[in-house]
Amino acid sequence: MNKLLINTTVITATALMSLSANAAVEANIGATSNYLWRGITQTDDAVAVQGGIDYSHDSGFYAGTWASNVDFGNETSYEIDFYAGFAGSIGEELGYDISYLYFAYPDADDSIDFGEVTAAVSWKWIEVSYAHVVNAGGDVTGDSTLDEKEMGYLQTTLTYPISDTLSIAAHYGYSTGDVVTAWYSTDNYADYSIALSKDTDFGTVSFMVSDTDLENDDAKVLVGYSYSFDL
Repeated sequence: MNKLLINTTVITATALMSLSANAAVEANIGATSNYLWRGITQTDDAVAVQGGIDYSHDSGFYAGTWASNVDFGNETSYEIDFYAGFAGSIGEELGYDISYLYFAYPDADDSIDFGEVTAAVSWKWIEVSYAHVVNAGGDVTGDSTLDEKEMGYLQTTLTYPISDTLSIAAHYGYSTGDVVTAWYSTDNYADYSIALSKDTDFGTVSFMVSDTDLENDDAKVLVGYSYSFDL
């Protein structure tokens, strides 16, 4: 994911020079014909403009922030995420990633922010991860009988490089918990997608078809564009 600006304080000139030599800061901007989160539109099937800043260090630590417009049918108009984590590898092909991601909605009338911890492992072209809510506002479910922090998400993604600049990805995700019940009137659902991405000198262009097994939810076709650059 492309997402946080880490704010650092100046400790000593020597420490700052060492950090700069082993770290990178990158920004990204983009747009998509529909912002989907776990197969569900966050923009009422409308266009989204998105962007973020990422910090990464050779040690494996990374942090970032990312923002997008949203449309939930109320006053909430944008989402801003903050995250940090640690990623590395065991050998050349087995990777791991542990992270925390906070979803914030600053102009929402209710307390609907929440945060998740995610653990992921990858091998060659496949990645498997599990995310679970660890902190949440009091209005995430809108129902006092439901647990605001009971939501888990298991996903697997297979990404195959067709060429140096073209890749195809197949994704399957499974959501469960009280929060899912509150939002979608079922305690679990699956989402799945297939996407084609092309890297160019002017950014990455993607085409995706996504669907869920929720009732009355139709398949969606998305076109997206993103551009990353060093700061």
